[in-house]
Amino acid sequence: MRKTVLAVVSAVTAMLAGLLAAVPAEAAGGVILYRAYYNSPGTDNRSNVSLNAEYVQLKNTSTVAKVVTGWTLRDKQNHVYRFPTTRIGAGQYLTVRTGRGTNNAATRYWGSGNYIWNNTGDTAYLRTSTGALADTCTWGGTGSWRYC
Repeated sequence: MRKTVLAVVSAVTAMLAGLLAAVPAEAAGGVILYRAYYNSPGTDNRSNVSLNAEYVQLKNTSTVAKVVTGWTLRDKQNHVYRFPTTRIGAGQYLTVRTGRGTNNAATRYWGSGNYIWNNTGDTAYLRTSTGALADTCTWGGTGSWRYC
């Protein structure tokens, strides 16, 4: 009887270890592209207000803070934003606005004088500091924004 119980416990332990190994670490939560607002309202006049109405929003879907220092956000034309020292709290959002402004915990500014995201369709690529693809978001030529 004791050998049978030990065998069952051993089998269950091995099965649980196999299941846990099959779940990638990021499945428990990570940083994703959440929303892209690629067509700022009104006339595209390149004012800082208009440029900052164009943005991409990231979300930390995990239960712990994530550091994205050195990560990059880019479009199909290879315009690249590299994150300075940046931490996104658990369950929090980080907005990357196209124009100029003062970075804070919730918003980063690309500092561009031109629009980054194409209204006619584009793709946002989020890469880790090692260059691994973390997420993508693609849209076509209709609408002004989309959830990724």
